[in-house]
Amino acid sequence: MSSDVHSFIHLLFIGTIALFPVVNPIGSAFIVLPYFSNLSEQQKRNAVRKITFYAFMICVVALFTGHWILQIFGLSIPVVQLAGGIMICKIGWEFLSSDKETQKMDTQSTDENDTSGYDSLQDKLFYPITFPITAGAGTISVLFTLSAHSAGSTIKDYLIGTGAILLAIIFICILIYVFYLNARTMITHLGSKGEMIINRISAFLIFCVGLQIAITGIRSLIKG
Repeated sequence: MSSDVHSFIHLLFIGTIALFPVVNPIGSAFIVLPYFSNLSEQQKRNAVRKITFYAFMICVVALFTGHWILQIFGLSIPVVQLAGGIMICKIGWEFLSSDKETQKMDTQSTDENDTSGYDSLQDKLFYPITFPITAGAGTISVLFTLSAHSAGSTIKDYLIGTGAILLAIIFICILIYVFYLNARTMITHLGSKGEMIINRISAFLIFCVGLQIAITGIRSLIKG
């Protein structure tokens, strides 16, 4: 396996593992489910399609503008890797130590504000369903960090890194579409214990990825 292919696969894995817990398509699907309670299957499909598109656009903009924003503010890539890695570790730790009952209460309170149809839901598809429930500040921050982490000294390295993360974004958006569309079925088959196990494993993986990114930044600072 060539070094380019290995680097692409490595960054694809990091991007997917880093984005999955902060986007949390499974947990988010449970949160937004009450918004879809009065929709027909076709209306729900249209709503989920728009949410997925909005989430994709937020992620792409954050990915492709992140590197330039760093240049504007005069930030080096190793510093962003260190700070971003620490922040990702913090997100993972918060997921590990969070109380899932709070999320369930939030879902119940959302149900009280449920809309009566697709037309009244239109204004809520971007805010708050897409941002910040689906792709919030945590997602944007992770993409800023991944943008810096994938940036290389050559155009080739940048294209490989950006292409891998873009593919990870597409994969996450597919998961958003699938889980949001089938949230009701998941509740029936998964149960609260299954949801908790998946979220805990994801939180541990994001903590490990954040630690790895932070260590990479420290090594780069020491060499520099």
